[in-house]
Amino acid sequence: MPDVPVLVPVTYRPLTIGTAILAAAARDPGKLALVAGERRYTYAQLTERMARLADAVRHRLGVAHGEHVAIVGPNSSEYLETLAGLSEAGIACATLRPRLSATDLREICTDACAKVLYAHESCRAQVEQARLPQVREVVWFGAGYERLIAEARPEWPSRAGEWDVFCIPYTSGTTGRPKGVLLSHRSRALAFAAMASEYGCFGPDDSVLAIAPLAHGAGAAFALAPLFFGGTCELLPRFDPAVVVAKLGTGRFTGVFLVPTQFHAMFELDPAFLQANRRTALKSMISNASALPQAMKEKIVALWGEGILHETYGCTEVGLSTNLRPPDQLRKQQCVGKPFAFTLVRLLDDDGNEVPRGEVGELFTISPYLFNGYWQDGRRVVPPT
Repeated sequence: MPDVPVLVPVTYRPLTIGTAILAAAARDPGKLALVAGERRYTYAQLTERMARLADAVRHRLGVAHGEHVAIVGPNSSEYLETLAGLSEAGIACATLRPRLSATDLREICTDACAKVLYAHESCRAQVEQARLPQVREVVWFGAGYERLIAEARPEWPSRAGEWDVFCIPYTSGTTGRPKGVLLSHRSRALAFAAMASEYGCFGPDDSVLAIAPLAHGAGAAFALAPLFFGGTCELLPRFDPAVVVAKLGTGRFTGVFLVPTQFHAMFELDPAFLQANRRTALKSMISNASALPQAMKEKIVALWGEGILHETYGCTEVGLSTNLRPPDQLRKQQCVGKPFAFTLVRLLDDDGNEVPRGEVGELFTISPYLFNGYWQDGRRVVPPT
């Protein structure tokens, strides 16, 4: 059958991360968007910097729509604005962990076909040792990076489509070589909508403390979700249990994402210090990455109260899959909760048959939050037109 053209209404706008942040800026340009150390950016300032970054990478650094760059470093405002700004020009960042060896950094940059590397000064040793063959230029966060922004035009690119790749986090490589996970704007935007519905802490009046590394899919998601809806994100460069407990105790934050090892570190602090900072404004405290022991759940609920702890199950490729909600934390043990909105879950045996209730099976899930496929691994999908 001949191809039938798909009619797109004139009102159509692609579902992208940048357009949501731009809409938040139009709604309240003076609202505080991003805090990272001494740096504080309003939505007007953040979107201007994103636009200038996109202009610079296209016209100064010569990277085209559909090509890739890479970024390496600890959490910083530069990391987040680069990730969001360049993706709006259709240029995806491969997000690299700052502790990668020079060899791993070279292999991933080469695999990702990165034309430019954005890097934090703390990673200079391994970047210089890596001798990156395909990278045309390294942009160091600092004076050179700021000069690049200052000399660029603040023109919003409006180049990305919702099926375009937003970012490319790489797997850890524990079961083979690291693979680039292609996460689209569409998958992230719909995941953020599900997160807002499930957790209730990503609205315009919310403030989220972001601690997880931005190089990981979850770290980027939980930092960008408040910006997507017009809230405020405060980024920490690294996890310090005392700093986190004290910040939560200020009552400024309505949401935080942590992993079990971080909860354990927090409960190793002086009990008097924990008690002094136990009163928070938290609507949701979200755990992920590995199973949270039941004894730890009981400690969390005893200290910070009932009604806020969520335990989410998922992975970079799948995004969000299931969530154990606050009412079930203490009464449902060894449980990963119920599927997120728009998510179908099945437990299958080795032959692909659904297992009977009460028997062990492998979890299969399908939702709008799934990745596009693996970069250069023969499993990329062709998005529908």
